[in-house]
This record gives sequence, C-alpha cells and structure tokens, in this order.
Amino acid sequence: MKNFLFTSTVLAGLAFSLPALAVDVPKNTKSVTKTKAKSATKKAAPKPVAPMVEAKPMGSWVDGITFGGVIAGGGTWNTANPRDNSNFGRLIDSEDGLQLNQILLTAQRPIDPTSKDYDYGFKLQGLYGSDARISRTVGLLENATDDSLNQLDITEAHGLIHTPWFTDGGFDIKVGKYASPESAETIDASGNFFYSHSYIFNFGDPFYHTGVTTTLHVSPMIDLIAGIDTGVNTTIGGNGDNNDSLSYNFGIGINAGDVTSLLSSHIGPELADRAVVNGLIPANVNPDDSLRALNTLTTVWKVDDRWTLTNDLNWIYDSDIRSGKSANAFGVAQYATYKINDMFSVGTRGELYFDNNGAFVAQFTGNQDFIRGVKGEPLRSTRSVAGGKTTYGMITAGANITPDWKSDYLKGLRFRPEVRYDKAFSTRPFNDARDSHQLTFGMDAVLTF
Repeated sequence: MKNFLFTSTVLAGLAFSLPALAVDVPKNTKSVTKTKAKSATKKAAPKPVAPMVEAKPMGSWVDGITFGGVIAGGGTWNTANPRDNSNFGRLIDSEDGLQLNQILLTAQRPIDPTSKDYDYGFKLQGLYGSDARISRTVGLLENATDDSLNQLDITEAHGLIHTPWFTDGGFDIKVGKYASPESAETIDASGNFFYSHSYIFNFGDPFYHTGVTTTLHVSPMIDLIAGIDTGVNTTIGGNGDNNDSLSYNFGIGINAGDVTSLLSSHIGPELADRAVVNGLIPANVNPDDSLRALNTLTTVWKVDDRWTLTNDLNWIYDSDIRSGKSANAFGVAQYATYKINDMFSVGTRGELYFDNNGAFVAQFTGNQDFIRGVKGEPLRSTRSVAGGKTTYGMITAGANITPDWKSDYLKGLRFRPEVRYDKAFSTRPFNDARDSHQLTFGMDAVLTF
C-alpha cells in the first residue's frame, strides 16, 4: 500500500506522456475476448508513425457519455424456515424473505471501439440496497447508513485510456476502482441469469479492486492482462486498506469465435493487520508476508442462437488464513441456458465446491459483519459462522421471463424465478446448523434502463 500512490502516478503519467508513439490505423475492427460484459477491438496493420494525433472535438466525446441503471429486488424462501433468517452459504441473497437488492446507477463513457488513435473514457457507478453490505470496499461509505439492511456503495469509479501502442490492437489502461474480471457472475444483477449466486462467486473470487490494470491486445484472438492494486475489496489510505502491501493480477483472454475464455489470477497479502491486534490470528503471523492466490478460468461456449454453456473453474489458496496455517478450496460450476423465444429462457447450474479446510464458506448475519471480516475486526453476530470442513454441492433450475411490455418504461423488466438445492457432504451448516441440506425457492424482478 505504501508504494501504491507512487506506482499509480508513474503509470498514469506514462499514459499521457507518449503521444509520439501514436499509430494511425484504418477503421477495420474485430471483436476481441469477452470477459463478463467487457470488450475491446482489434485493428489492422499500422501505417507509418504519424507526427501528430488529431484531437476529437469535445462535443463528440461528450456525446459518447451514457446514463443507465438497474433496479432489482426479490425474495428467497427457505423450506426449513431457519430461526436466524439466513440461508447459509449465500451472501447477496442471504436474507430469507423479500428485500431490495439494488438500485444501481451508472454514468459512463466507454472507450470508442472504432478509435484508431487515443481514446479516453470513464465509469462511475453507485449502488443502494441490501447488496451493498457485501459489495462495499474497506473505508468507503461504511458508516453512511449505520447498520441497516440497505446500504450505500460506490461500486466503480475509474478512468479508461485506449492507446495505439505496441500492437495493432493497442494497449488499454484502467485506473481507479473497478470490478474484478474473475467469475461468470457479477454484482450487477442484469449480468446474471440466476437470482442466487454460486459458491465460487461468493467465496472464491474478489468483487472489486482499486488500482491500475492494463490490457494488451496481442491479436484478434489473444489479450494479455496485468495490473497492480491495493488488494481484495479494499481502497486507498490508512482507512481504506487492511494491510500495507500491494497485490497483483494477471490474465489471458482467448477469443476463438463461439468460445471465449479468461484465465485470471489475483495474488498478494489479504489478511488484515488488525486481525493480529484483535487476536483473530496469532501474533507471529505477519499479514504483509502472507499470500492469497485467487485463480479462475471462465469459459463461455455460444453453441448456437439458443444454447449457451458456461464453465467456471476456481482455486483459492491462503498461506495463513487458518490461524497461521494454509488452506485451499476448489470449485467447479457448470451453467446451461436455452432461449425458447424472446420472452422465455430456461437454465440450470450445478456446482461442487471443496472447502475441505473449512476456511472460506460462511454466513454473515450481521449487516456489517462481512466488511468487518475483511478489516480484521470481530464479528458482531453469533450466527456469523463458518461451515466447517466439507464439500458443498448445489444445483439450481430457473427461468428468465421478459414479457412484451407495451410501455417504454417496462421494456427492460424481467423476472427470474428459481429453485435451488444445497448439500454439505460431511457437516450440518444449514438451517441454524441443524441440517446437511437446504431447499430454497427464489424470484426477483430486474428492471434495466
């Protein structure tokens, strides 16, 4: 953390100080590797270096700014009716019953996919709702709504730079707070088929980073990703980071037409300094010397216009998370969705998650407990507990229903009913720690505008 501001300043300065490297290329673009809802473009072979880059009119740049949002709310009903009102193993949909998940508002200016020179953009996104208990980062609006179920969060706030450096496809730079590229699922409800989330999304992948990440478009098929940040779900400064060390991300994206893949790793110390002060980990453990590696391979196969198959493979390792001892967890999730027509789609999701050290899967019944865990502070609820050493199995069946609304205000409205069964093979973490299994029904409404 202590070198983060210097490193970020150098990288950002570099982005603005090399206009002489600008390469004039024709408007001949192709789509590149897709990771969640992110894309960039490739360009034809470069012409000779141009002495100057003609700036775009300011009005043209402003015209590219868009505003939009998502409103999502729904409910989960547990057939066992747990007394603690929690569905174990869930984060976003942990509460049994109805809730306002998110009001997500976004202002952005994406990088122009047809730009043949430099291009600049940004994304600013805020969230209000119960999801903010989980999506938030350390030190950011933590006390804005006290301990209430619905909270505030700034989910993304970053600048974007596209350059014509190094390859025909160019080199992109992102600076600020941004969503992690790992996992097939997102905090943004509009990016998911199911209402509930996988174990991989909840416990095996980061949500957000604050830092600098870069993408080199090597070819129309291959992207290389590298970056530096403050860690998992943290920001800048003494109140925003939970330790004094930087973390790093690396990735490779492959676009093979109907099949796209992203292999992504995030590596660095993630234990909090205050966890030692508060006696949560032994005094002989130095959080700045510990190591956590989160690795995910996400592959999407667009079989045809109706079938889409998605696979998530995940491995997480932490050297000191179990009171100074190491722990591993492995996960595999398979999704299959089928579009019946413009109104109806159906899907299934099956998952196995091996938390055989009992270090990662848990429930957080206190509204501040998840972020308190990231900060290394004692949890407030006695029902914020881990699930023990076990393997979890889960299967979900659901649908997406998008009626042909006549109103322009409702055209982006869809419903997501689902039924889900969870099983722990060697412990009883569900339903007030009484059962080895859990059956839930859920449905939400998602309005995109």
